Amino acid sequence: MTSQKPKAHSTPHRPSQGNRDFRNRTARGGSSSGEQKNIPRSTAQPIIGNAAAQPAIVLKAGREKSLLRRHPWIFSGAIERVDGAPISGDTLKVRDASGNFLAWAAYNSASQITARAWSWREEEKIDAEFFRRRIANAIAARNHTPSLNPSPVGRVIASPHPSGVGKEGGGMRLIHAESDGLPGLVVDRYGDVLVMQIGSAGPERWRDTCADILQQLCDPVCIYERSDSDSRTLEGLAPRNGVLRGILPESVEVIEHGLHFKVDAVAGQKTGFYLDQRDNRALTEILARDKDVLNCFCYTGGFSLYALRGGAKSVLSIDASGDALRIAKENLSNNGLDATRAEWLEADVFQALRKLRDQGRSFDLIILDPPKFAPTAAFAEKAARGYKDINLLGFKLLRPGGLLVTYSCSGGINAELFQKIIAGAALDAGVDAQIIHQLHASNDHPILLSFPEGSYLKGLVLRAGV
Repeated sequence: MTSQKPKAHSTPHRPSQGNRDFRNRTARGGSSSGEQKNIPRSTAQPIIGNAAAQPAIVLKAGREKSLLRRHPWIFSGAIERVDGAPISGDTLKVRDASGNFLAWAAYNSASQITARAWSWREEEKIDAEFFRRRIANAIAARNHTPSLNPSPVGRVIASPHPSGVGKEGGGMRLIHAESDGLPGLVVDRYGDVLVMQIGSAGPERWRDTCADILQQLCDPVCIYERSDSDSRTLEGLAPRNGVLRGILPESVEVIEHGLHFKVDAVAGQKTGFYLDQRDNRALTEILARDKDVLNCFCYTGGFSLYALRGGAKSVLSIDASGDALRIAKENLSNNGLDATRAEWLEADVFQALRKLRDQGRSFDLIILDPPKFAPTAAFAEKAARGYKDINLLGFKLLRPGGLLVTYSCSGGINAELFQKIIAGAALDAGVDAQIIHQLHASNDHPILLSFPEGSYLKGLVLRAGV
């Protein structure tokens, strides 16, 4: 799934720019991006308290409930006053209206999310050693969490070091922001290269400290910074890209379950590759055997290559980005797969699907992995129309008994609403469909129970009636 702009993306997924049709319909809704949900467009400035007092954030009476549930975000509307004279990135105590300690949090007066909690322990010191512990714990968790990979016969195999996840050429998300207790910090590993993305004022302050710790713990040849997500605008932070440590190799590659993929760490979507879809790509390989496959928003060909290796009869891959398709073709060649079964189409996906429908084309397996239609809940209504339209077209192109694999990476669309949208599309298409798999991000993208916003990627595998 590809955006039109070469560098526009926001973690976890890029904003919706991969189809002109839908973008035109949503343009009047205002611009908002990033992974935050339910964020008003204007930022209410917190009331300044006693400038001579110890710096602290004091909440309004009754507004401490989310922090007591350990949700890490503190919105400006919950704040009674800010004492002292803090600047963005400072770590402040957060207190309830009675003066009781609630959390240590990174402050940012420029953001609607005025603070993000580091810790709920008053005795905790937010220093370099704190970040070392958090980063080391995140890495250790990945190294000791088995990956559940679908086998060719549909069973699930647990492996502590699954192919494509380890350091030697593999890819993995090492730090997943709030879910790893480091709000606003994302770190992905592609073999010996780390890509670090900073999305809020807290890790911005500790940027060099975090880079030094990552260098010591992971010993990469390069740490490249991709702090260019649109969400930084909401934080009052300018975009920044470039080498932080070491030297970036001419070519960066990730090996995933034996398949080789080029990674554009400098200008590719997200941090260069979609690590969150790793397990879902492996499932696609199983589903594709002996099928005619249509892969929409294919980006650099991840699902397409797995389908071809899995024995698909044919794979038509569509994306709006010519650069992405060029890399996809290189990936196909580098993996020695049968190019005669692969067709690549540079086109707006909505328009291409209508043309395929008008031509009477049909497929056994259709993959819809569009860009982010709803970066926030404010966009949900318009995004719902986009998701319904594309899935309606998908159902119309699906052969009886065929499989539709459909995804949403929009934080503003929850799983329940997504399923309702797809059900409406099936109804309008006159298709009876069954859910046979419910999909989510790979397990190096954990979801903190107190932070449901981390559950952004959802997917369904649907079987059409005969």
